[in-house]
Amino acid sequence: MRTFEYLKPASIEEALSLLEQYGDRAKVIAGGTDVMVQWKKKLISAEYLISLRNIPELNFIDLAAELRIGSATSHRALELSSVIQQAFPVIHDAVTGLGSVQVRNSGTIGGNLCNAAPSADTAPPMLVLDTEVRIARVGATRSVPIEEFFKGPGKTALETGELVTEFAAPKPMPNTGMAYWKHTRRKAMDLPILGVAMLMSFDNDLTTCRKARIGLGVAAPVPLRAKKAEAFVEGKLVDEAVLAEAGKIAATEASPRTTIRGSEWYRRDMIRVLVKRAGLVCKQRACRPA
Repeated sequence: MRTFEYLKPASIEEALSLLEQYGDRAKVIAGGTDVMVQWKKKLISAEYLISLRNIPELNFIDLAAELRIGSATSHRALELSSVIQQAFPVIHDAVTGLGSVQVRNSGTIGGNLCNAAPSADTAPPMLVLDTEVRIARVGATRSVPIEEFFKGPGKTALETGELVTEFAAPKPMPNTGMAYWKHTRRKAMDLPILGVAMLMSFDNDLTTCRKARIGLGVAAPVPLRAKKAEAFVEGKLVDEAVLAEAGKIAATEASPRTTIRGSEWYRRDMIRVLVKRAGLVCKQRACRPA
């Protein structure tokens, strides 16, 4: 029987010290909804599991100069946050459809993103928000754009001894709408066949797009932005025809594969459909500042 030592640091500094001490022999665990499944399937092994549960500095939601979310913040905390509901509905869309309430109470945004699954529900929303991943190690910190954080299925830019401490995103511009559309076979507790996040900021006419972001999940080996589709939308009067064309362009930028949950051609077709749907929701949600 495989065994491990369970370590419970009380601060970021203590966690980083343990990571430096044990290196590749250690794994970080927050909610455990991914780590323990992988452990039971013998997909990972470790002599030490370093828990983040007792580190309050990693568990917060703050909106001052920017949005900051601690890496150990649970999906349920994000779901219930008035800040997220009102100012960042794209995140709210994603976390409300993620697993069950029990899973959302345990699972964390850091775990969801650091697991680096192409199907991670929070990845497309964080892409469209131009999020920075803030990383620490003993004696140093660095920031990585979320776009550069994912290196492949299950692989990130994290190096041995490093820990993601928080995610930071700029406040949205006035007249901005954002949405995440999760396409699944059933409504409850299912991984996405495809996930599409979209953000659009409009001029005061609430029709001309000043800024567009489109994030795709389960559409490539890593979550990605559809930059050609974004460039097509920007500067245009947004209507159904423009969004339909953006969906076609986004589909050409993706490289989905056939899996048990969906075929390559079906995912590509649904990108065309869901970009348009998400864009219409963005336009509906965009409003003038009070």
